[in-house]
Formats: sequence, structure tokens, C-alpha cells
Amino acid sequence: MSYIEEIDPGTGALPPRAFFTSDAPSLSLNGTWDFRLDEGDWGTITVPGHWQLQGHGSPAYTNVKYPFPVEPPFVPSENPTGDYRLVFDLPENWPDEPAALRFDGIDSCGRVWLNDTELGITRGSRLPTEFEVGHLLRPSGNVLTVRVHQWSSGSYLEDQDMWWMSGIFRAVTLMSRPRGGVADYQVHASYDHVSGTGTLSVEGADLLITVPELGVESLPAGEVAEVPVEPWSAERPRLYDGFVHTEVERVPVRIGFRTVAIEDGVLTINGARVVFRGVNRHEHHPKFGRAVPRETALADVLLMKQHNVNAVRTSHYPPDPYFLQLCDEYGLWVIDECDLETHGFGELGWAGNPSDDPRWAESYVDRMRRMVERDKNHPSIVLWSLGNESHTGRNLAAMAEWTRDRDPSRPVHYEGDFDCEYVDVYSRMYASPEEVDHIGQERRHGIPFVLCEFAHAMGNGPGGMLEYRELFERHRTVQGGFIWEWIDHGLERDGHFAYGGDFGEPLHDGNFVIDGLVFPDRTPSPGLLEFAKVFEPVRITGTASGIRIASHYDHGSLDHLRFDWIHEVDGEEVASGALDVPSVAARQHADVPLPALAAAPGEGWLTVRASLAEATSWADAGHVVAWGQISIMEAAPVTPIGGVELVGVGDVLWLGPGEFDPATGLLTRLGEHPVDGPRLDLWRAPTDNDRGSDHPEERAWRDAGLHRLQHRVIEVDVQDAALVVRTRVAPPSWGFGMFADYHWTADGDRLRLRLTVTPDGEWPCTLPRLGLRLALPATLDTVEWFGAGPGEAYADSRQAARIGRFTSTVDGLQTPYVFPQENGNRADARWLRIGDLRIEGEPVFDFTARRWTSEDLDAARHTDDLQPREHVYLNLDLAQHGLGTASCGPGVLPQYRLHAQKATFSVTFATS
Repeated sequence: MSYIEEIDPGTGALPPRAFFTSDAPSLSLNGTWDFRLDEGDWGTITVPGHWQLQGHGSPAYTNVKYPFPVEPPFVPSENPTGDYRLVFDLPENWPDEPAALRFDGIDSCGRVWLNDTELGITRGSRLPTEFEVGHLLRPSGNVLTVRVHQWSSGSYLEDQDMWWMSGIFRAVTLMSRPRGGVADYQVHASYDHVSGTGTLSVEGADLLITVPELGVESLPAGEVAEVPVEPWSAERPRLYDGFVHTEVERVPVRIGFRTVAIEDGVLTINGARVVFRGVNRHEHHPKFGRAVPRETALADVLLMKQHNVNAVRTSHYPPDPYFLQLCDEYGLWVIDECDLETHGFGELGWAGNPSDDPRWAESYVDRMRRMVERDKNHPSIVLWSLGNESHTGRNLAAMAEWTRDRDPSRPVHYEGDFDCEYVDVYSRMYASPEEVDHIGQERRHGIPFVLCEFAHAMGNGPGGMLEYRELFERHRTVQGGFIWEWIDHGLERDGHFAYGGDFGEPLHDGNFVIDGLVFPDRTPSPGLLEFAKVFEPVRITGTASGIRIASHYDHGSLDHLRFDWIHEVDGEEVASGALDVPSVAARQHADVPLPALAAAPGEGWLTVRASLAEATSWADAGHVVAWGQISIMEAAPVTPIGGVELVGVGDVLWLGPGEFDPATGLLTRLGEHPVDGPRLDLWRAPTDNDRGSDHPEERAWRDAGLHRLQHRVIEVDVQDAALVVRTRVAPPSWGFGMFADYHWTADGDRLRLRLTVTPDGEWPCTLPRLGLRLALPATLDTVEWFGAGPGEAYADSRQAARIGRFTSTVDGLQTPYVFPQENGNRADARWLRIGDLRIEGEPVFDFTARRWTSEDLDAARHTDDLQPREHVYLNLDLAQHGLGTASCGPGVLPQYRLHAQKATFSVTFATS
């Protein structure tokens, strides 16, 4: 089986061409096939699909390292091999014409036979292959056999950050290819933004194109029609239905007119600078892997549009063709990326990397050719990408040269060309905000700059998106970026979502594959809600005299939106109405006066929402696109308890509604409820970002012993109207710590705590959090608060939280990150009611409430490891350390880092 290790792109295939359907007969061969693995017993399998997800072997996850010895082009002799077999009949009246058998994806190498005649060999897992089979077909009893190998020479070019899974995972189709039909075609549809004219032509042998809506009738190939059109953009994806045809075949086409250009170092589309508010999207389904059902692909696109995503990089391979059709229809800019990554050679200092080895040149160019030819007719595709993390070399330069010659209408992208020798766009991964600022100031390389990956969405985060947005708006040549990434790649298993290592892989990269803005079941994470707010296309802010409505659309006006307002006082709505906003063009703004608001005592906020005036293909009328809040009246200062009740002394100490342990000074009862605490708390269950980077915060925190603090009571001082408890909190083995002084006073049923913390000694690290933790009865399940919400918020990820009054259960406050970690923090609470206990801030505090401890969260590896205890654990925090994006990117920015310093924090407890 030496063909497995041949370097060529494969054998026997027809020349690559555009993906299309037509009125010629076709037959889907998807469904149930016979299957055996490694010449075992025959059974059945579903195609499209992966055999590892259907009971044959197990998936394995690596990010960079190859899971086999690096000895290109050789692969292990122990090479899992699956045999597929399908017997099929032709439909009645199937024409006696040439026919093509099309495979849209075989991972990683396939050898194909039809009726005992070998057709050829495929390589390029996520690229199409077609074979001519018309002469071999018979009316019934056709036997199609495919032998698929998990490893091949092509595996060296497919070291993407994803699960290794094998099989026929995309569609298989038999297509009649009538003589004199449409062999291939390319529609050229450019747009002149000055004249409003579209230029239309079709390329292909003996073809005609008809577009009834434009009055274009049977325009021959090579001829040009200039017609007034509405342009296509991601904001307004205007498509014209037509068909490419010959006398014997008709191919429906959807045409979008648009022109991509680079002018003075700025990427423009239809004459306007664009900013990519993008995501990287692997194809993934928690049950089917990369065999993504069509309804799931549609769900992705709808979620993206509803959360202000305007662009997709198809990391790191061309997607199923259906996804690109959706991008055309619903409106998303696309960077279409070739099925190429050799990242594992980086572990060897790039020695032996095929990117600069001339023996691999044809395989490299062939992969690019197959993608470009397949996808060339999609208006949504505005950049071609050569691949990902394959270093650099002559083969990548050859790909770029071929692509420019074949399709000069789209610029070429590749992040690995650091010197920009053969690309048209300067691209980087995870450059810090500081470096991006320098790149923008220098207009480095004199070409557009795009962050093909930034803000790693792993676990709780990413933090710091706001700072990137500000840079995209500050520098004309800094044109946005793509979050890594869209979805957590968890696989359903044993009641939770599995990640690397859960299948017994000897080599794996753990939960690094759980790094998306949506959970594996497509539930939006807090990170996606934050993205939607940070990158909303309308900015609503207060001015000295009213409200500013600023458009951040690249092309369209705000005429499709309606604006309304709600006036709330102390979280309760007191008035609402419509806001009259004039027409605002792209990148312009309008200032409008505040609505007339009646004076009302209390903290007042005006919330203005921009929502869809009419239903679109991707959301209903009323869907909120953007919102802003304006402070109308600040809250009155809290009057603290000065100390009215006297401290009672006996077997216990009591003060107002509280009882205390006289030895420790801890609160043991509040009203009718037993309580344990509160005590100073500095620890949080580390996030993926805390664990990330070369110098992770988690390591520093653990080295400092912050996860095992010990408390020493220095004194419990009973005064007439106060209880003062002085403690020192410190980790074992070290000399530094914190003095924590608790000063308790009471007034009737109110009990006030003033906590003063003072660092002692030299602190070697930041703090995870600074606040209090106490245990309450598990029966206290309902939560209501006035503050930021409704979702979680952290210092550098809080734009999506608005000020209001919210309710939840304790369980509803939890964010079920696939890998358990700190979550659920609610910020800036003025007051909190949990059960019948009320807590007030001076002026605000953050809180989390959960049925397990931070230590339980720290120890858990999957969500089902978290078992409720007999208490609700409530954290009341002055602050938490930011999130950052150090799991793969910059850490927490200086302004969001939490340092050990003297601080005072006050809250008041009350019972009702």
C-alpha cells in the first residue's frame, strides 16, 4: 500500500471545478453503507460520518504535535483502515451520458472502486474529488467500494488544531454530466460604487447566462453586461437569481455584485473600508464531529448574525459548500482557508517542513486549486487564505502566485508570511493591544492589517475585547479580526462533553479544544454576549445635551432600525417610549435630545435600544441589535450604621439579628438562618486564562499558597456598640499575609460589616479575588438583585451587563463551562436578596452564589463532577482579577489586574 505515502495529490480525479447543482439527474449516495475496520467483521455505518463516532476506535485531540512519528511522507504501519461498500441502483431513465462520482470529504486518504474497476486515490481530506464513472454504470447492482486510511502522506499537511477523526464525512453524489452541458463556470460580478453599475460576465466554454431581474438574457461567455444593481455586502446581502446554461443543461446561480480592493493600504469592499467583526469557525457537532448537519450550519449562521458577527474565517480548511451558500444568503464576509497546516514541524524547529520542499509543491498548489475552483462563485468570499501555521516557503509562495493569476479579484491572506513577501494582507495572531497600536501607527508593510486570531475564547472569557475594538476604530489600516473561535469542540460522552484525554489518548492537549464562543450544543456563552455588545454596529451614548446615535456599519444606513427607550428608577420601569432618530449613514452619527422624563427619587437609568424594524431572514422584528445606558440620577449615598444595638455577651455573642462565636468572632446565625462566615476570601477556581501563558497566574497563586489560606484570630473585642474581630490570613510556608479586621455594628434588624484588609509583608503575586465568603442554608434558592446583569461580568468582560433589577435561582446563576472554573460573577450589585436575606453595598459589591465551593470547582474536570452540597456558598467581593486571554494570547491588561493593597469593604445584612 505504498500509495498511502506518495506525495502526489492523488490519482484518477477529474479537473477541479465549481460546486453546483443543475437540472441534470443526480443521485445522493448518502445513507447506510456496509463497513468494516481493519478487515474485521462487516457491519453498517452512516455516511457522511466518522467511524470513531460510530463505535469503531476513538477520536484523539492534539493541537500541535503529530500523533505519529514525524518522518515525512511515511506513516505508521499500524494504520486504522476502514472498508466502505455500497450497492445501489440507478433511477429509472438515468441518461446514457458521462457521469461524475463526487466525494466532498474523505479523511485522510481514500482508494475508490466502482464495479471492480479502480477509479483512483484521494488525498486532501476537506477538499472535493470527482471521478468519471459514466462508462462503468449499470442499471442495477452497482458496487461502490472505498478503502479509507486514517494516516497518509496527506496527514502531514492536515495538522490542524482539532480532533483526529476518519472516514467519509461529507456527501457522496453521483451526477450525470451531459455532453454539451456545463462543465464548469465562473460568474464575474463586480460593482462600481461611484456609478452604481454592476458588470456581469460568465467564464466557461460555450456558456450563456440569464438574469431575468436585470434584463440579461442569454449573455454569451466572454461578453459583458453593465446594469444598475444593488451591491452585495455582509450588511445587505442582495442576491440576483439567474442561471448559467447551454442547450442541454441549466445551472441556477445566485449572483452578488461586489468589488474587493486595496487602496492606500486599506481593504475596501464596494469602495468602503470594512472592519471584520469575525470568528474562526471549525466544523463541529458534539455527536457527529465534522459531519455537520445542514440545520446545524444554519443555526451557526443565525447565531452569528444575531450576535453582530459579520465575518468568518473557515479555519483551517474549506467548509462544507452549504455553509458558503448560507454566507451568501444571510450576509457574512468570508476568508476561505485552504486545507493546509503543518504546525507539528514547529516542534522540530521546522526541520523537514514540506512548505519549502519542492517535492511537495504540486500537493500544495493542488489543495489551493481545488478550493478556489470549488468556491470561486461565492460573493461572500472576499479573501483567499493559503492555510494556517505552516511556517513559510516556496510552496506557499507558489500557491499565492497561482491564486492571484487565477482570481485577481480577491486578495491573498496567510498569517505565516511575516515579511509579507507573497500576501496582500498583513495578518497576525494574538498580538497584544500595545503591539496592534504600534502596527496601526506605523502602517506596517503598507498593507491592511487583520488579526486572523485574537481573544482566545477558552472557558471564562475572553477578556479585553473592548480594547481591541478601540484600536480597530483608531487606525484605518487595522481592519478587525477573528475571535478564536466559534464553538467548543466537546463530544457527547457519559453525560458530559469530552475533550482531549477523555478517550485514553496517550498524546493529547486536554481541554484546549474547548475554546469557543458557543458551547458544544450551540448555547451562547457569556463570551458571545460580550462580543455582541462590544462589536455592536450602533453605538448609543450620552452627551452633555442628549443622546448620540453613531453608526459603525460599513455600508448601510440605520433606516432598518427602530429606537425605543425605557426609564427605570431603582430597577423599576417608570416610563417608556419611541425615540425619533433621523437617517444616519454608515460611519456617521446623529445627536438627539433626551426624552422628557418625570423626576423620580432614586437611581435612574435611561436604556435606549436599537432593534429591527421589520423581520429579516436571520431575526424577527424587535430583535435588539444594540443598546446603551445613560445615567439620569445617581443613587443617594448609603447612610451607614453607626452602631446603635449593644453587643450581647453570653454563651454566644449577639448583635442585632446576628449571633457570633465568641472564640472566632465568626457569624453563626443571621435571623433564623444558621451561617458559617463570612471570612476573607482570596481564591477563585482558576479559569483557563488563569492557567494559560508562559507565566500563568494560577501557578503564581498556587506557589504562593492562596488556595490553602489559614486564618488566625488575633482578638475578638467586644465594645458597647461594636464587635471587632482582628485576624491574620496567610498561606502556610510563607511570611506574607493579610490582616483582616471585621468591624460589626447593628441597628434593629440590620447588621453592618466593615472589612479592612492590610497586606503584611511582600506579596509575590496578584490576587484572584478580594472579598468575603459565607455558607448559607441550601433552602435559600431564589436570588434577586439590583445591579449589573442579567449575565456574569468581570473587570475586563462587562460590556454586556446593564444596570437593572434581575431575578434567578442559585442554579440559574451558574455558567456550565465544559471545564469547570470560576463563573457566574454578578457585578456592581447595589443590593442582593437571597431567600429572605438582604445584603446592601456601600455603594456596590460583586457576588457569586453556588451549591459548591471554589475548591469543588477547582477539583472538577467535567460539569457532572459538581455535586450540590448542603449549603449555598455566597461570595461578596470588592473585586476580582480580570480574565484576559492568556490561554492563547495576552494576559490581563494592567488596569484590570488585582494587587494586594490596603482596602475597605462594607456591606449590610438584613432579614425580612
